[in-house]
Amino acid sequence: MPKEKSHLCLCLDCGGQRQLLGNCRLCDSAQTPEAITETLIFNMELGYPTIEEAINKFESYLDAAYDAGFKSMIVIHGYGSSGTGGGIKQTIRRHLEGNYYIPKVNHYYFGEDLKAGSEAYEELRKARSSIKKHQSHFLGNAGTSVLLLG
Repeated sequence: MPKEKSHLCLCLDCGGQRQLLGNCRLCDSAQTPEAITETLIFNMELGYPTIEEAINKFESYLDAAYDAGFKSMIVIHGYGSSGTGGGIKQTIRRHLEGNYYIPKVNHYYFGEDLKAGSEAYEELRKARSSIKKHQSHFLGNAGTSVLLLG
């Protein structure tokens, strides 16, 4: 079975599938695409960015995901090389706790709080039942955060 590409959207001009950011590869439309899945999985660690680079890229993806109509976003920020929380993880979580991303982020969960059967996990499943198919990315994983977009 082919792996789901959770970052794909629908081009509103030509109807083709396209990436979230950039122009449509089929018709070169710059119009905001429409999400074709509820959840975007975003890996902040790709390319080993600095904290500033990672946060800037995250904020671009958050803005685009919100505009495209994604309902949730799984953010893979890693643990940090010390295992106790690297700079990217600490910064993104500090911003979430400080409500920096309101109104785009309605609620958030830290991966280590999402254990099967936990109150937080059950609350998340009630809010976004489709998130269950992505639980391998975040269940009990302190290197992730799950954002509910609003």
